[in-house]
Amino acid sequence: MYSAIVFLPLLGFLIAGLLGRKIGDRASEIVTTTFLFISCALSWITFIRVGLNGGSFSAPVLANWMTSGALQVDWALRVDTLTAVMLVVVTTVSALVHLYSVGYMHEDPSRSRFFAFLSLFTFAMLMLVTADNLAQMFFGWEGVGLASYLLIGFWYEKPSANAAAIKAFVVNRIGDFGFALGIFLVFMLTKSISFDTIFAAAPGLANKTVHVFGGDWDAMTLACLLLFMGAMGKSAQFLLHTWLPDAMEGPTPVSALIHAATMVTAGVFMVARLSPLFEQSETALAVVTVVGATTAFFAATVGLVQNDIKRVIAYSTCSQLGYMFVGLGVGGYSLGIFHLFTHAFFKALLFLGAGSVIHAMHHEQDMRHMGGLWKKIPLTFATMTVGTLALTGFPLTAGYFSKDAIIEAAYAAGLHSQAGFYGYVLTVVAAGLTSFYSWRLVFMTFFGKARWEEVDHSSAAAMAAVHAHDHESPAEEVAADEAHGDGHGHHALDPHESPNTMMIPLYVLSLGALFAGLIFKGAFIGEGLTEFWRGSLYFGADNHIMHEMEEIPRLAGLLPTLMMVFGFVVSFWFYIVSPRTPVRLAERFPGLYQFLLNKWYFDELYDAMFVQPAFKLGRLFWKGGDGAIIDRLGPDGIAARVQDGAGWMARLQTGYIYNYAFAMLIGLAAIITYFLVPWVR
Repeated sequence: MYSAIVFLPLLGFLIAGLLGRKIGDRASEIVTTTFLFISCALSWITFIRVGLNGGSFSAPVLANWMTSGALQVDWALRVDTLTAVMLVVVTTVSALVHLYSVGYMHEDPSRSRFFAFLSLFTFAMLMLVTADNLAQMFFGWEGVGLASYLLIGFWYEKPSANAAAIKAFVVNRIGDFGFALGIFLVFMLTKSISFDTIFAAAPGLANKTVHVFGGDWDAMTLACLLLFMGAMGKSAQFLLHTWLPDAMEGPTPVSALIHAATMVTAGVFMVARLSPLFEQSETALAVVTVVGATTAFFAATVGLVQNDIKRVIAYSTCSQLGYMFVGLGVGGYSLGIFHLFTHAFFKALLFLGAGSVIHAMHHEQDMRHMGGLWKKIPLTFATMTVGTLALTGFPLTAGYFSKDAIIEAAYAAGLHSQAGFYGYVLTVVAAGLTSFYSWRLVFMTFFGKARWEEVDHSSAAAMAAVHAHDHESPAEEVAADEAHGDGHGHHALDPHESPNTMMIPLYVLSLGALFAGLIFKGAFIGEGLTEFWRGSLYFGADNHIMHEMEEIPRLAGLLPTLMMVFGFVVSFWFYIVSPRTPVRLAERFPGLYQFLLNKWYFDELYDAMFVQPAFKLGRLFWKGGDGAIIDRLGPDGIAARVQDGAGWMARLQTGYIYNYAFAMLIGLAAIITYFLVPWVR
């Protein structure tokens, strides 16, 4: 059964990818979506058996991958509670995204390729979460990186999509370099990469040092920091976050899959899986907490002023991943995974809901060109409101149980460490900011004046700039708009609900966003957590953080809810009661507004620090080294001189007998002169 869960998406990829043109787009959609729903059903059975009913742990070895000296790598499927949770998250969201894509991508001419890539993405993530050793995990890790590159750049005719795909690939390679070094160091310390072996050896490595970079370093701290570097790249944490917002260049279903269930959750899962290692280094855990809290705050501030509906949700993902790492960093590994679990439902709901809005708005993504849509698309409005309530932590929704628990754990950890206190302060502030930008999205999109009625599409150039189009190139989009316009260059929009293939996933995800926290809280982070996780996560002897968070002051636990209410009130005032207020604030504080709008200028900073110097160095080697030296003195120089010589020799071959006779006479005279005149010799 476990093999079927993992390899059914691979089979779907092979069928759609290799036979897509022969069997057709519709058959590719049916095959891949059916396989994903079968895999999803088997995953829920696994979750009930292994997680809820305490079924036996298993790690069946499928085959030997490689053996080199002490290094033995097997293909094995590690199925414990942590794996079962991730199987449910990945396959449920992926199956719903597949179904949603049937409606969303119905006009795209490359649907077979799209569904093949979706299935490949899912297979790679399933290989990652079922890995029983670091090499197999790295295989899945790189697999999701490849699939994300293919899907973000799916519309490769668009230069922006190509640039975003390359950016995601390159930034993740930076993190993956650290991850690979971490794997090497773990193998050097334990002589194994199998999880059972390295987990058993971890306590004995607590105070061991390694000599590297000219000094002695704590071995576990260095190993965990290198491993976490990989998590920072995959999960878009502060400093390695720049690829995530640009990933919105891919189709909306891809955004939902990346942000809710696959790529960005890989880093959180990896740290949780390796919790026995991270628990041996307080320094590494403190770094995880600080980076996570900084990311939660940073991304929330940027989300305040973004106007693209998908980018607002993208920065929300970045911020929520920061919350997950804070939970992991303070030692509440189950808290981080619980938030990952609940977040998958409401974040997929928000992205797919945004896709429904974009579909209704003829692929308009700028919220400034929306407004008043709740009457036109009430079902989409209702589902996105549910997702917003869960994201902001409204009482009894999924986010309320998981996010607030992380903040409470950070407060408890803050009583003993500065990192914990830092995490608490920034996550509380981020809770208020999250509420503000989440309701800002709802108010700008669904309430107020219908601003889409005012958009003039008479200019093709304006259309290309205004629309961040998903399905077509800008030129194709303009042609379609003009074909459906009113004949005067104005687009006759009539927003309407999306088809059932797109709405059914929203209904299902809405149930998860509402009730996942309430149903599973007791098992994930409640009194039954030890029996539920059964060793798949590290809890320590006394599980102190889970007990201490229950004893924090009432106000400290209530503060996130108060910040949520405050953010809602401010957003309501800004965008419903007094819509001119945010405009006046932006005009009064233009520097701050531009700072946030330009994402703290990280892209510009990295461009100046790394990209442009790399280009200059490349041009130096290209023009100066390769062109001016190697080519000039080598192939170009020698070839040119040979060509010149051949040209001169060719000029001597005139074909006239008297020229050849004259040359023979000159040669004969030279020979006679050589022998008769002594001084010539």
